[in-house]
Amino acid sequence: MKKLIVGQSGGPTSVINASLAGVYYEAKKKGFDKVYGMVNGIEGLLDDHIIDLDDYFKDKNNLELLKRTPSSFLETCRFKLGSFKDHEDTYEKVFKILDKHSIDSFIYIGGNDSMDTVESLSDYAKLKNKKQNFIGVPKTIDNDLPITDHCPGFGSACKYIATTLREVIQDNNCYGSTKPTVAIVEIMGRHAGWLTSAASLAKDETGEGVDAIYLPEIPFNLDTFVVETRKLLEKKSSIVIAVSEGIKTEDDQFICELTDSNLLVDSFGHKELSGCAEILCKTLKKELGVKTRAITLSTLQRAAAHLSSKTDLDEAFNCGKKGADLAFAGDSGKMVAMNRISNKPYKIKYEVFDDIHKIANIEKKIPIEWIDVDNNYVKKELIDYLRPLIQGEVKQIYKDGIPQHISLKK
Repeated sequence: MKKLIVGQSGGPTSVINASLAGVYYEAKKKGFDKVYGMVNGIEGLLDDHIIDLDDYFKDKNNLELLKRTPSSFLETCRFKLGSFKDHEDTYEKVFKILDKHSIDSFIYIGGNDSMDTVESLSDYAKLKNKKQNFIGVPKTIDNDLPITDHCPGFGSACKYIATTLREVIQDNNCYGSTKPTVAIVEIMGRHAGWLTSAASLAKDETGEGVDAIYLPEIPFNLDTFVVETRKLLEKKSSIVIAVSEGIKTEDDQFICELTDSNLLVDSFGHKELSGCAEILCKTLKKELGVKTRAITLSTLQRAAAHLSSKTDLDEAFNCGKKGADLAFAGDSGKMVAMNRISNKPYKIKYEVFDDIHKIANIEKKIPIEWIDVDNNYVKKELIDYLRPLIQGEVKQIYKDGIPQHISLKK
C-alpha cells in the first residue's frame, strides 16, 4: 500500500487549502491508498496528531468547499527542526512515526521556513538510508520564494490589497479640500515589498491611485518622508500612501522599532513587525499638522477568500497536484515551481526544481530596476508582472448570506 502525508506550515493564505485539495485529489487519482494530514504541521506530526483525509474529502462537495476555505485547514506551526547533530532524537522521532503508519511520501505546503523543513528531512533520509521521500509545494503571500515565478496565495492577497486601496482612496477623497488628510496603509512584507507593490494596481482609468509606495528594498528616511509628503499635499488634499511593514533606515533599523526595539521573535528568528503606519502618522501630524489615518491590513490580506483570484486558486490547486505527482514518482528534496511563459496572453508552466538547497531560507526581493526610486513608486514592468495574477473571481458557496467554510472536527 502506498501512503502519503501532507501538512501546512507558516502563515496561511486564502488559497493554501486549494493546494491541499490538489494534493488529495491527485494522490487518490494516482493510486495512493491513504492520504493522511498532519495537524499543526511537523510539530503535530511529532505528537502523532494525524488524520485520514478520506474522512473529510471522499465527498467531492467538501473538496470544493475546501478550495474556498481560507487559512490552513490542517492548522499550522512555526517549528524549526534544527541541525542533525543537535537534534537527532527529533529527526528519529519523525521517521519512527512515519514508519509506524507505513508512510512513503511527505508533502509540505509552505514558504521559506517550510522548505527548510523539507530540505532537512530529505537530507537526513538520504544520510540514514530512510525510505521516505519529501516534496515541497510553495505557498506564501510574501512571494519571496526564489526559483518559482510567483507563489500561490500572493495573487489573491494582491487582489485584496488593490481592491481595499481603491476603496480607501474613495473614502479619503470625501473630505475634499476642507480638511487635508493623509491615510497611510501598512501592508505585510518583512524584507520584500511584493505585497505593497500591489497597491499600484489600485490606480483606475482616470489615473487616480495611491500617491506613494515605500518598499523595504529601498532605505527609508523619516525626514525625507516628511518633505515628500508636504510636496504631495501642495498638489492635492487627499493623500494615500502604501508602506511595507518592513521598511527600515539605512542603518538597518525597522521603522516600527523607533518606539519599541524589543519586538518579539519566532522560532526562526523573525521579528514580529507592526506599528509602522502609526509611527508615520504621528510624525506627519506633529510636523505638518494634518489629519492622518493609520490603516493596517494585517491578517485580512491573507484571509480574504471572498476576494480570491481565480487565477491564484487554480494555480494553487495545480501546484498541489504536481506535488502529488512528484511524490508518487518517488522524487525527494524537490519543490514544485511555476515558470511564466508569457504575460499576454498570460501562460505558465508547472515544473519541478530539483535542488531545494537553493530555495530554503533564501528570500527573493523585487528587482531594483522595477522600482521607481525617484518617485516612490513602481515601474510598468512590475505592474505588468502583477496584473495577470489577480484576474478572475471565485464563486463562493453561501448560506444565509455568509460564505461557507470547512473546518477540522474537534
